[in-house]
Amino acid sequence: MNFTEFLEEARQDKNLHLEHLEDNILNRGVAGARESINFLQSLRDMLAGKSSSKINVTTKWDGAPAIFAGINPANGKFFVGTKSVFNKVKIMINESHEDIDKNHGHIKKVANILHACFDELPRTNYIYQGDFVGFGGDNVYQPNTIAYSFCDTIDSKLIITPHTAYTCVGDLRNAVSYQLNYMSFLQDCVEIDSDEDIFWFSPYVDMDEDLSDIVAKCEYASVISGAVDYVDSNTAKKLIKSLNSIIASGLEIDDLTLVALADYHHVGVNLLRLWQLVKTIKHELVQHIATYNEVECYINGEEVGHEGYVMSNDYGTFKLIYREVFSNANFNRVRV
Repeated sequence: MNFTEFLEEARQDKNLHLEHLEDNILNRGVAGARESINFLQSLRDMLAGKSSSKINVTTKWDGAPAIFAGINPANGKFFVGTKSVFNKVKIMINESHEDIDKNHGHIKKVANILHACFDELPRTNYIYQGDFVGFGGDNVYQPNTIAYSFCDTIDSKLIITPHTAYTCVGDLRNAVSYQLNYMSFLQDCVEIDSDEDIFWFSPYVDMDEDLSDIVAKCEYASVISGAVDYVDSNTAKKLIKSLNSIIASGLEIDDLTLVALADYHHVGVNLLRLWQLVKTIKHELVQHIATYNEVECYINGEEVGHEGYVMSNDYGTFKLIYREVFSNANFNRVRV
């Protein structure tokens, strides 16, 4: 297979679930590399005026748990759930309060949230994902690592930040993610349920017009991808576990670290160098994105930006998170 064919086949092999752009290269082997490379090439072409393809961006929230809801394509019933709706073995799709108790009753906090979501969320035509921020009645919320401070008290029953939609046929495990059209989604929700039980929140996001500083790196990523030996899923899991451990420790991932990791896991170092390059491009891209909203974000009392963004184009939907800050804080957060 030549390199053009390698890239083009990605159109038929989409990313199934929301993933870090760089981890997709490890997790999904050749297919993941195709997705990530085409994603960046599409970005490059758009910036160069060679493509009419659009890039959609929404804010990624640090909510917990992630809420999935919609109509189960297998039977037409409304469901709510967590990421476990995509489990390969024990699938936890909740189509009733009894299902919630059976699947999540051992974690009362999660069960209570899902019970409320099952009662309050509108039965839309979307299958969508959003982060649960909290129950109404306050203006400061810390659902996970980041604390959010709103200007005013939220009076709605639930606060949810929708960001990703899914399409699938038959089985939810076949779901393919794509960028949620927030305004269309909101209109759909209002038409179904016009009361104010849900505080849907998605800040306006804008991107700089001049992103020329990352074009060369995008092109270089395309070049070196042809010199990479990709790995199977088991090796990918071990690599990501090691990389996450380094991020959690706060150590810098430099080239010496990549060489050591490659040697330890018996993989080609070019794979990890591609991972690092794509992560660098992602970080630089995020610097060109601005969020306009009426909420402030804090970690341990220090004001920070949002966790990151969800970005999509014709080649996939990915989360863009500055992992050295937000993943590090999340890995090291004391759970109570």
